Amino acid sequence: MGLLDILLGRSKPAAPDLDQLFGLPSAAVTLEAATGFRPTGSGAVCFATVEGAAFTQTHREVRALLDADAGREGPPVELTRDDYGYSWLVSRRSPDELPDLVNDLHAVNSAMEADGFGPQLLCSLVGFEGTEGDGDRGRRLALVYLYKRGTFYPFAPLPGRPERRDNALELRVKAALTGDLRMEEDLGRWFPVWGAPGL
Repeated sequence: MGLLDILLGRSKPAAPDLDQLFGLPSAAVTLEAATGFRPTGSGAVCFATVEGAAFTQTHREVRALLDADAGREGPPVELTRDDYGYSWLVSRRSPDELPDLVNDLHAVNSAMEADGFGPQLLCSLVGFEGTEGDGDRGRRLALVYLYKRGTFYPFAPLPGRPERRDNALELRVKAALTGDLRMEEDLGRWFPVWGAPGL
């Protein structure tokens, strides 16, 4: 950061810190205690769509890495594309395997970063489902990690209401998890992830 940046009040963007993902298992315990939401076992990494042999090789490496995880059933990761043109690498595990799911997401992000695809990485998310109280049973929620900010925010779509979100629930989740995760303070960066796989 140069002198001109200091004088003009510009700040250096936060560097990605993938180790922040490892805070999710303990945050999930806090989240369940505070709101009744439990992990679904689904998670995903979103990135700007990439074509070409280099990305195909990276995807192969990620699959081989996750295939090496003994005892895993089903495909380690699926590659899908959403209606907005973004690509998602989706991992599904048992709901009680959140630490393993976090390892999967960390491995995918790290492999893409190491192969030069860091600038294309947008976010990672882990899905949660309401289990009790206040009409939350069956409701979906995601904790979204912003790769370029190194922060998390909650995203809670309203069931049966296309492209509407439950801001009150999102703020309640933020308040509950502030001590567990680095939460994104700029609400303008709480981007909706409509149609995200795993949510």
